[in-house]
Amino acid sequence: MNRNLFILMFILSSNWSCAEKHYSFHSKYYAVLRDTIINKEILEDSLIRTIIETTSKPQQEKVQFLSELTKYGFKNLFTKFNYNPALPYSSQVNPNAELYMRDYLKQHSSQLVKMKSYAAPYFDLIDNIFSQYGLPKELKYIAVIESSLKTSATSWVGAAGPWQFMPGTAKNYGLKIGRYNDERRDYFKSTNAAARFLLKLYKDLHDWLLVIAAYNGGPGRVYSAIKKSGSRDFWSLQYYLPLESRNHVKKFIATHYVMEAKNMEFNNENKNNNSSNNLTEIELANADSLRVSGKYISKVIIKNIGIDHTLFQKYNPDFDKILSKVGEYIMVLPADKMKLFQSHKYDILNECVQLVLTGDSM
Repeated sequence: MNRNLFILMFILSSNWSCAEKHYSFHSKYYAVLRDTIINKEILEDSLIRTIIETTSKPQQEKVQFLSELTKYGFKNLFTKFNYNPALPYSSQVNPNAELYMRDYLKQHSSQLVKMKSYAAPYFDLIDNIFSQYGLPKELKYIAVIESSLKTSATSWVGAAGPWQFMPGTAKNYGLKIGRYNDERRDYFKSTNAAARFLLKLYKDLHDWLLVIAAYNGGPGRVYSAIKKSGSRDFWSLQYYLPLESRNHVKKFIATHYVMEAKNMEFNNENKNNNSSNNLTEIELANADSLRVSGKYISKVIIKNIGIDHTLFQKYNPDFDKILSKVGEYIMVLPADKMKLFQSHKYDILNECVQLVLTGDSM
């Protein structure tokens, strides 16, 4: 946090009665910084509420402050909270997304690259509007996976425009829908509405990956996944989400990769861990991946999740050898089996450790 932002926080906080009790503005700088980190969600909620409820353009100083907070919503995607084009992409993105991105890009990279050649004017417009609301610029790629940036896009359930607003949501955010004029198809108006809608979802979820899932399947399904999984980490609760919503998030990540990465190649850390070469397109489409480390043993995993030994080896060639040598492995499983593994991974690990201690790990 720089000095200007610190001063700005001081000024803005005077308007937020809910935040005042958490701060002593006579304390030292680092004490305030500590409290800011602890209570940033309180500040976010208050400011987001103010921005959503006003119909005029948000005040720039408040937006600048909010943008310093909302970037942390990408904590489960990027190691440094946002993307740095000067660094290799694979060194910044969550490793859980890597395998899916490779497989998705095999089928869709040419279409995305083609779109990249004409998308600049659309992205400039969206970036400009989102910056007025303190939103991370990465969120513009939601419009790519929703509609391929087309104002004419219409879904079978009645969602329309580049942001695929349903009629009820569109009206809630000020868009008019008539026989001859549908503002969902107006880029300027619909993007302003999308900004407010995304802020509302973020105020409730405080994580952009969860917001993207909620944008696709509705916040109710995300809350259900949080309750069932006991986690607010997308990578932990993803298997409790509908497949479409889960894949929506990963499509977003892959789209960001194509549009932002200078060199579209991942670091191939484990060349032998390349199970995608062994799987059919259908198997890939219904598979999930997870980077595992520790004393996991394949036969214990196979027993606990009820998967055939040959099938496990097809998805995860040389699992025991590579994990033992490298210390980690990108494990790939059918989605239902991955969900079982996630639910019992600590029990599985404990059983594996016990086998190692008794010398019966082979």
